Amino acid sequence: MKLAIKLFIPFFIFTISMSLFSQKYETHNYKTLFSDDSFEVRMYDSVLKAKTSSSEGSNNNFGKLFRYISGYNQKNEKIAMTTPVYMKQEEKGSMMEFVLPSKFNMDNVSMPKSQNVEVYLDEGGHYASIQYGGYSNNNKRNRYTKALIEKLKKHNIESVGDFIYLSYDSPYKFYGRRNEVIIAVNY
Repeated sequence: MKLAIKLFIPFFIFTISMSLFSQKYETHNYKTLFSDDSFEVRMYDSVLKAKTSSSEGSNNNFGKLFRYISGYNQKNEKIAMTTPVYMKQEEKGSMMEFVLPSKFNMDNVSMPKSQNVEVYLDEGGHYASIQYGGYSNNNKRNRYTKALIEKLKKHNIESVGDFIYLSYDSPYKFYGRRNEVIIAVNY
């Protein structure tokens, strides 16, 4: 009996924590056009994004965007979090973008009060991606960027622009994390 209780309690705690940390966020729409293991070619829909850049690192970027969706905007409106968060290294630092909920367009979105945050319409398009799990770090980003380059070569797909790193999960989600490396492609 004690063994059953000892096994049940950790299982119960794990099950409860999974439900607490599971996310139900709206996600940027795309259609998968081609798939090979964790490699995909996708057609992304156009979407509004909030963008910021910084020479001080991505934590500073996250703070600026989070303030914007928390109500530091012209209508003092809270804006729901969505996925993924787009990140890119630039010459002078880093860039981060939040996808805005699909109910918004340029006519009804509340513009940022901060000059450091820009809202714009991303036209979408064709992107190649490779997915990986766990918490992301520079080593993983480099490894999966190389894997994406190899898949592009294997399938004779031409890339356009820079690599972008996507994160789908809150830092508090421990299990089943989703990250991706994507790049625009001619497809």
